[in-house]
Amino acid sequence: MTGHILDTFLFVALPYVCLFTFLLMTIHRYRMQSFSYSSLSSQFLENKHHFWAVVPFHYGILAVTVGHLIAFFIPRSILVWNSHPLRLYILEVSALACGLLTLIGLAGIVVRRVTTTKIRRVTTPTDWILFAMLLLQTISGVAIALFHPWGSSWFASNLTPYLWSIFKLNPEISYVAAMPHLVKAHIVLAFLTIGFFPFTRLVHLLVIPNPYLWRKPQVVRWYGRK
Repeated sequence: MTGHILDTFLFVALPYVCLFTFLLMTIHRYRMQSFSYSSLSSQFLENKHHFWAVVPFHYGILAVTVGHLIAFFIPRSILVWNSHPLRLYILEVSALACGLLTLIGLAGIVVRRVTTTKIRRVTTPTDWILFAMLLLQTISGVAIALFHPWGSSWFASNLTPYLWSIFKLNPEISYVAAMPHLVKAHIVLAFLTIGFFPFTRLVHLLVIPNPYLWRKPQVVRWYGRK
């Protein structure tokens, strides 16, 4: 009975609270603090470590996110693809590699902000909370890939129907009730990250068009005393 109540809270109430917070606060922040919808880069303060941390993180998180979205929107195609063992292995290994790339980049970002004094001074408590959430989310994702394999298949067959039931306002927790605790924690942390998203500087990702991914490198020259 207690487990059912906890599952109802974590996979019914919490998702709606986080999604409502995301929608409401994103609109409110855009209307009241539109200037904050920009990327406040610390590249001016330190560039060498910035490159080797941010680049793998961006490519890794982009690939992982696209993979989740594909499994969400076309789950049947994923299951058909995975029906061939070799293709299943290729997809799983690729997903794990992207997860590790994300983790390496994110770890580099955190280390850079801890070890570089100038960067540490401009890092806010909100940034540290966000980094902690992203680290936990990435580590749990990699752990799931290692200890609960074939995630692309059971995501398409179980988590996709559950997520669609959330958006259809008819949540079906039976799809996730029997999931391992690690998977449940990964789902809960994902919703918490979505709910916390509007309070962070990551809101600049919502600005369309977003030239960040394809713009040319910016050259800055400082004039004056050395």
